[in-house]
Amino acid sequence: MESSIAAVGNEEAVEAWDGVLFDRFKQYRHIFTTGLGAHSDAAMALHPPPVGGRAIDVGCGFGDTTQQLAQLVGPDGEAVGIDAAPNFIEASIQEAEAAGVENVRFEVLDPQASALDEKFDYAFSRMGVMFFGNPVAAYRNVRAMLNPAGEICWCVWRPKVENPWTARAEEIVLEFIDHPDPEDTDEPTCGPGPFSMGNPNTVSEQLKIAGFEDITFHRSDKPITVGGDVEEALAVVTSLGPAGEILRLAGDKADPVRPQIDAKLREMYVEYTDPDGAVRAPASVWIISARAA
Repeated sequence: MESSIAAVGNEEAVEAWDGVLFDRFKQYRHIFTTGLGAHSDAAMALHPPPVGGRAIDVGCGFGDTTQQLAQLVGPDGEAVGIDAAPNFIEASIQEAEAAGVENVRFEVLDPQASALDEKFDYAFSRMGVMFFGNPVAAYRNVRAMLNPAGEICWCVWRPKVENPWTARAEEIVLEFIDHPDPEDTDEPTCGPGPFSMGNPNTVSEQLKIAGFEDITFHRSDKPITVGGDVEEALAVVTSLGPAGEILRLAGDKADPVRPQIDAKLREMYVEYTDPDGAVRAPASVWIISARAA
């Protein structure tokens, strides 16, 4: 396992993802891995990695998608997962070893700071490329790791308004507290944010500058389970995502109004509750593909 220094301007995001956000994603992994898995399955079906090829998984998290890529490329290929957060990489290594997956490995690396000195045929990411302070620099480093005509296949959130289960939660929180100034908090922030790649025109231009061509955007709309019941949905949304980020940065300042916030969020998630009690909401992502020029 290698390590790399986080890019200047990206250290705070790496600190957040290796600390409090890692802990919370680990706690609610059963929600996000299952829910987002439907979108990554759709992406890999639409743009599969080449059999026998080498695939890199950018922002691999717990490495479940890296293991999936390893299976798709087959025993003659290899899948490499990279993540800027050492805690995610440590968990990925342990889980791959426990699963007995041999054609997979993991490296600690911030793509905004550096690139591996090797080449790949395919670069995948499931919700792992939206948090760069300098996205063009990160995309260029991904491009540097691809062979000529190598393909990217990335799942990213579409605009916030297309994902009302989280957009409405943020609006509710902002009814009661002002958005905290990141400069006025000791808490590390997660980076630009989950919806930073929602505008295809902006992202297309960034990818072109970084050296990609044949750029396409495919819309994928699939429901996501937000919680096993309303209380779990409430815990998830106040821990992660835009609403959770605001509450985390606000700290103790949010305590006096938390009962009112929680009450309104419960009302909202009742709307998304299925007969079995689970909270399921519409979710919309872009499946982005492009080739190294």
